Amino acid sequence: MGERVQLTYAEGEFIASYLPIGEYSPYPERLRQQFEGVIWRFKTGGRWREMPTEFGAWSTVHNRFRQWRDARVFEALMEGLIAEAAKRGEVDLSLVSIDSTTVRAHHGAAGTHWDEDVLTALEKAAAEAEKARSKGATAASGPDTGPKAIPGGKRDGASGGDADSG
Repeated sequence: MGERVQLTYAEGEFIASYLPIGEYSPYPERLRQQFEGVIWRFKTGGRWREMPTEFGAWSTVHNRFRQWRDARVFEALMEGLIAEAAKRGEVDLSLVSIDSTTVRAHHGAAGTHWDEDVLTALEKAAAEAEKARSKGATAASGPDTGPKAIPGGKRDGASGGDADSG
């Protein structure tokens, strides 16, 4: 199967402080075991159902993961890890990046500088193109867009006869 993920005692203690324990929650050692199961799942890329039984029932670990996700445990844990690393002077913000595919920016933010005349011409061309598109959409949905008559007056043959018989 997969190699067992072993948290050190210090890691387990640190993580345990972020894992919520409700009235009917499992004992802390089960939480640690389930947390290691979540680590196994994402470390190996395996399916939940393929999880080794040493982490507990896969459905229990999956449900625990969903509860932790919904309670934002992983976000709090990440913030705690960053704060702990910052206390030790181990935070390097030069490694932070932003996925540019999700950040919208004005064209001027990229350093592009356009003359006012060019911008005006581009905006006018875009407005005309939009007007032509909307005009085309209106014409396409106008009264002439209904079904066309079949040449020769024939029906589609669904009733077995043709239009001229009677």
